[in-house]
Amino acid sequence: MFHKGELAYEPLPLPDRREMTDAEMVAAARAVHEDMRTRHTVRDFSDRAVPEEVIAECVRTAGTAPSGANHQPWHFVAIGDDAMKARIRAAAEAEEEKFYAGGAGAEWLRALEPIGTGAEKPHLTTAPWLIVVFAQRYGVTKDGERYKNYYVPESVGIATGFLIAALHRAGLSCLTHTPNPMKFLNELCDRPEHEKPVMILVVGHPAEDATVPRVAKMKKPLEEILTVRRG
Repeated sequence: MFHKGELAYEPLPLPDRREMTDAEMVAAARAVHEDMRTRHTVRDFSDRAVPEEVIAECVRTAGTAPSGANHQPWHFVAIGDDAMKARIRAAAEAEEEKFYAGGAGAEWLRALEPIGTGAEKPHLTTAPWLIVVFAQRYGVTKDGERYKNYYVPESVGIATGFLIAALHRAGLSCLTHTPNPMKFLNELCDRPEHEKPVMILVVGHPAEDATVPRVAKMKKPLEEILTVRRG
């Protein structure tokens, strides 16, 4: 994190060393894959309550992500208030109607057809929590001095990935939602001008009749996403 003034480099012994055999590493890697492949993006949520502590602990995990110069240029706003969720839904659906009416362009709309999305977003009010992810384009000290952040999109993207994984491990489902424009979220969430809203995570338990589009299970095989250059 940013520290005003001099902060000297001080190496510390690696605090959490993990020693595993090659076989144990392979088994662990496969176990992670087996767990993460059961993560599904859903749009059908239950209104079953989720304890705030669960959300807080998952965000705490997101906060451990690596970032440019360790500035941690992110902020998360967890919204469980029904009135705020309703305002977000109304604003999002107003933009989505324009999007699906042709604003997105024919190619994009065709690409979305197998996903089954539309302008209506009931999950924004049904799910117990919305987490708005903000990227801090620059930082501001407590006395109002501005400082530069580095690799902001990359850092926030990694932290969001940590958050999605943590939510899954906690037994929850989520949906990544990116209404455009999202500027209204600054005012709604009382966040400063230098923070840019980049995503809403809809979080909760899946509904009893939740479905996923068949195409969502079509993942690229390993040979299409991995190239190995052996020495």
